[in-house]
Amino acid sequence: MKETQVPPVLLGKALWLWLSGKVRFPKDLIGHIIKEEEDFKIFRKVIVLDKDLTYKTPGAIFKIKFQFAKSSFDTNRRLSRIPIPFIIAQPGFISKTWLVGLETGAFQGLYEWETRETANNYINSFPLKLMKKRAKSDSISIHIESIG
Repeated sequence: MKETQVPPVLLGKALWLWLSGKVRFPKDLIGHIIKEEEDFKIFRKVIVLDKDLTYKTPGAIFKIKFQFAKSSFDTNRRLSRIPIPFIIAQPGFISKTWLVGLETGAFQGLYEWETRETANNYINSFPLKLMKKRAKSDSISIHIESIG
């Protein structure tokens, strides 16, 4: 797996994506429940559109679940905005959906990527390293699957 880009490059790319109108925060799914082994509630979503301002078809899904080591849900929800520029600027990124478990308070991230390779590369990314520092290490679970 190759290392992803460094933070200054990611910030520059994120700024360009925002200024070009490619970053969207759709509200239509906020509050919806995803039923898995635990019910998860969507609290945020971000999408990066392609050059024609259309939705890209994903080639892979990256799913991560974890518990934060400290702080309340509200604090962690607010802090989860900080890495957004570093996430959206990752090569191959399409979207991320933030969820919280209704029973355990576990956080879940559902990411869409252009390819399985770009999803795999996210494992070594700057934003994921930040998240891992704040999470209980024994609570992290990652699953990547190809689509199509």
